[in-house]
Amino acid sequence: MSAGAASDPKLGAALRAAVANRLQTWQTAGFGRRMWAKDPTLWAKPDTPEITNRLGWLTLPEFMRTQVGDLTAFREQIRAEGFTHAVVLGMGGSSLAPEVFQTTFGTAHGYPVLRVLDSTHPNAIRGVEQSIDLAHTLFIVSSKSGTTLEPNSFFFYFWDQVKAVSKNPGQQFVAVTDPGTTLQKLGEQRGFRRVFQATADVGGRYSALTHFGLVPAAVIGMDLERLLGKAHEMQQECAASVPDSQNPGLQLGALLGEAAKAGRDKVTFVASKALRALPIWLEQLIAESTGKEGKGIVPVAGEQPLAAVGTYGNDRIFVQLKLASDSDEESEKRLAELEAAGHPVMRISLTELADIGREFYGWEIAIAAAGAVLGIQPFDQPDVQLAKDLARDAMKKSAGTDAAGDAYTQPLDGANKDELAAGISKWLGSAHPGDYLGIDAYIAPSPAVSMALEQLRMALRDRTRLATMLGYGPRFLHSTGQLHKGGPNTGLFLQILDAAAPDLAVPETDYSFGQLIRAQAQGDYGALEQRQRRSIRVQLGQDTAGGLGRLLEVARG
Repeated sequence: MSAGAASDPKLGAALRAAVANRLQTWQTAGFGRRMWAKDPTLWAKPDTPEITNRLGWLTLPEFMRTQVGDLTAFREQIRAEGFTHAVVLGMGGSSLAPEVFQTTFGTAHGYPVLRVLDSTHPNAIRGVEQSIDLAHTLFIVSSKSGTTLEPNSFFFYFWDQVKAVSKNPGQQFVAVTDPGTTLQKLGEQRGFRRVFQATADVGGRYSALTHFGLVPAAVIGMDLERLLGKAHEMQQECAASVPDSQNPGLQLGALLGEAAKAGRDKVTFVASKALRALPIWLEQLIAESTGKEGKGIVPVAGEQPLAAVGTYGNDRIFVQLKLASDSDEESEKRLAELEAAGHPVMRISLTELADIGREFYGWEIAIAAAGAVLGIQPFDQPDVQLAKDLARDAMKKSAGTDAAGDAYTQPLDGANKDELAAGISKWLGSAHPGDYLGIDAYIAPSPAVSMALEQLRMALRDRTRLATMLGYGPRFLHSTGQLHKGGPNTGLFLQILDAAAPDLAVPETDYSFGQLIRAQAQGDYGALEQRQRRSIRVQLGQDTAGGLGRLLEVARG
């Protein structure tokens, strides 16, 4: 029962019976057949928007195989012209699948190394710029709507930089967008090398197998035919003609939905080394699809290594994602202990890396089905816009001020250990069993910072015995942010800020990246307050490492 090859999951009698009953109910109602017929009444009223025009992903594997020849010719052109780097300028659904591809498959010999830019922090922009050969870099501007603020800002910055070293800067840019968007028009006006028109009836988080995922995958030399072939295998296994009880996507969706209804709404991923990036894509798919109307499934990605069994409450299920050739004896031991203690555990084994294509497709079916179990519409994101609107207001009202200078609760001083200890203790004091903690870091991503944040989340997990989520802002706003505001009010959020210096102006605009990320943090915090979430903020200033160190000390308590 899984999207991939799996051993029989250990569910417990009650959950196993609920899943079996759900599959029988679906079989009687023709759920799988009606999904393929794009019947909106599986999730909502017949005239509900963003359902029938968001189900194009069902046939993507076979359709995109017709595009492989074009994508292969494009990538060979890029290779022949000596590009050494490629940078995806995108957010959420436009950036997560490319990151999974680069991290999992790496760059084939002779092809460009891919970087993904999805942070508006000035230091993140500089970090990418310093890591590439600007004159030999291909920039992939990715936005479904064509109006997404972050990739547009990235574009303005790097267009300005490339103009300084190239007489024909457009040849270093391609766009991936829906037909007829302002980004398509921009690409045509500025002479982009290519404008790829993506499949319009596929939402961002379901777009891994569209041009949004496959253009970057092609550029790094991936075997697209193999990847799509594996996805097509799963498409056939989940076809309308397959009985619902034998459909692996529906089996998984029934399990996730019924587990959440029974209180086990935290899906904890345990990924082997080769698949460590896959949960970041699953995180968006699950959180943004199910986290609304006060309901939701909480994806827990990267909370490894596993803790002692007694750390976990009865609100979790565990999903192992393992490449068959990987060895992880410690995780295997802990998973066996969790099973013995009565926790539901599912093991998914991939024979080869290309089986990620199967997982993409199977989990998409599963999460659409889980939405029906929960009684929500899985293809919209109604609460994402609130944070965007508040960020826009912050840009107008307080551009240029420090992150502390807004109308919301003042941040804790990251340099004051006593203040941190008191604030964190009060915040954690509002937690209850079954809650989860979210760390939202509006600081520049780096290996050292990521390690410090992971240590912080582990300390908080072990101290509270609660599930944890960790995301960089503003990236997570396009991923888990929907769950934070629209899901159940069981989250406690720690927003971490810094004083970005020196700043970077965004060419062709009247704002800077520093102003942008401050406004995004303010908008996010304001949205959490409007939704009456339990939230605190910490301002690290310019001492990021020292502030994170003090936070860790306090968290260990």
